[in-house]
Amino acid sequence: MSNTKSNPPAAEREARDELDRENARELGAAGSRLSTAPSEESSAGLPAMGVIGWVRWFWRQLTSMRVALILLFLLSLGAIPGSLIPQNSVDEMKVETFKKAHTTVSPIYEKLQFFDVYSSVWFSAIYILLFVSLIGCIVPRTGQFVGQLRSRPPGAPKRLTRLPAYTTWRTGAEPAQVREAALAMMRKRRYRAHTAGDAVAAEKGYLREAGNLVFHIALIVMLVAFAFGQLFKSEGGKLVVEGDGFSNTLTQYDDFKSGSLFDADSLAPFSFKLDKFTGTYERSGPQRGTPRTYEAHVTYEKGAYGKPQKSVIRVNEPLVIDGTKVYLNAHGYAPVVSVKDGRGKEVYRSPVPLLPIDNNVTSTGAIKVFDGYRDKNGKKTQLGFQAFFVPTFAGNGKGTMFSQFPAADMPVLALNGYQGYLGPDSGLAQNVYQLDKSKMTEFKDAEGKQLKQRLLVGETMKLPDGAGSITFEGIQEWASFQISEQPASGWALTGAVAAIAGLAGSLFIQRRRVWVRAVRGADGVTVVEMAGLGRSESAKLPEELADLAVALIESAPPRADAGPGAEPDSSPEPDSDSVEESSEEPAEGAEK
Repeated sequence: MSNTKSNPPAAEREARDELDRENARELGAAGSRLSTAPSEESSAGLPAMGVIGWVRWFWRQLTSMRVALILLFLLSLGAIPGSLIPQNSVDEMKVETFKKAHTTVSPIYEKLQFFDVYSSVWFSAIYILLFVSLIGCIVPRTGQFVGQLRSRPPGAPKRLTRLPAYTTWRTGAEPAQVREAALAMMRKRRYRAHTAGDAVAAEKGYLREAGNLVFHIALIVMLVAFAFGQLFKSEGGKLVVEGDGFSNTLTQYDDFKSGSLFDADSLAPFSFKLDKFTGTYERSGPQRGTPRTYEAHVTYEKGAYGKPQKSVIRVNEPLVIDGTKVYLNAHGYAPVVSVKDGRGKEVYRSPVPLLPIDNNVTSTGAIKVFDGYRDKNGKKTQLGFQAFFVPTFAGNGKGTMFSQFPAADMPVLALNGYQGYLGPDSGLAQNVYQLDKSKMTEFKDAEGKQLKQRLLVGETMKLPDGAGSITFEGIQEWASFQISEQPASGWALTGAVAAIAGLAGSLFIQRRRVWVRAVRGADGVTVVEMAGLGRSESAKLPEELADLAVALIESAPPRADAGPGAEPDSSPEPDSDSVEESSEEPAEGAEK
């Protein structure tokens, strides 16, 4: 019973192997590979021992398309933690905040290098292996493809009936006339064709393999471009108040980060001034408050002595200067305040940028007076004010002090003050939008409560005990810019476009061969045979062969007294079962 179950599969496998060998003998060069993809090795061919054998086997596996796709998937998978978890290369403050908030998983993330994904050992290993895999795949396939382009299509096999698509008829035209007409027809339809013996051999669809190679080369270009961009990139931010400017030097940035091989001397020399910021908003309807116009009007100069030029920077419409892009990131308000000491001397006047905390530009910040201020006794000291600003105030008794609209329709500035030491000489970095009150004393009103007041434009808050005053003088607007230089971004875009074009070509173009044989039969009548072989089984191949046959029939019409066609040689016609079985095999053989 066991023999009955095991023998049929073995017999079937042996029969199929014999059929493959027979097909290879029958088709010869005509059934040669229609692809430059490396052939897969069976497990029986693996080296049993030997370092060289195993190295060669590992190299074949690494340069296979299957492994390349796996590595590409792993690269995409590895980028997920880089998108979800804060990165040191982007914002170290966010990383520290994350670590304090997630004390359990942070040590694990640290060991897995999840806070430095793109410079981690495992991500770099995947990146390099993918690069090597693509190089090892492309180089031999390119050589094979160039050899195929330089060679002619192979001659017709002896028995065209064994091919997947086949047709035949008898005609009164001479064999030479049929072959001549077939050659002209094939060339007219952009086939590479030539006469080989008693048949015309034609081939088409070379762009399929060209598209495949372009796709792989484009991937390499993209990988190189991204790597180059990460190593030499620079990116920084700058907040600029109306009337102020920026010069592209390291000292001018509010924050700056760059690639490991970046050179500060390579910064493009330019400067710009923010002339005016224009923002308009939807006034009614469900989208009330939505920005409609967001424009930064600037005057920029290239180089130290460049001619001033006007430009407008909008969201997603950056200013491009010598490869450096200046993006408009954010917008806010900078109330202009003036501070006088107890003697009435103005010691401070400046716009103070405040940070928005909601979509209606409710803003908070700090006003710091470091130098020039003296108290009523003439002693030098420092002043600090916590500021809360709303561009559109609802009014007293109409809710909390939050802005009702992003435009400055009714601006109100709320202040409470402190005096003492702000800590500018402590050696520690300070947040310009926060007030360190550890060494300061808050001002008190006549009732002993915290001194605080809401100011409209032009109003003044008096400080107690002759300490002076602070006045809300007006409003200026600010814009935040991102200045970035990403080398090789053009190459990356070109690679992406080429990859899409190459992939489309490799998916939608079919590589196929067509043969037209015209010989005189035993009865003296010309027998025409047409057959096609594709890289893979496709319903389009029989359709295309039928279309070619219809076109050729105009030059070689069938005889009215002829039957459906006959074999041109004396070989016996195979039975229907064997023909049906063998017709499926040549295309598979062409793949192997």
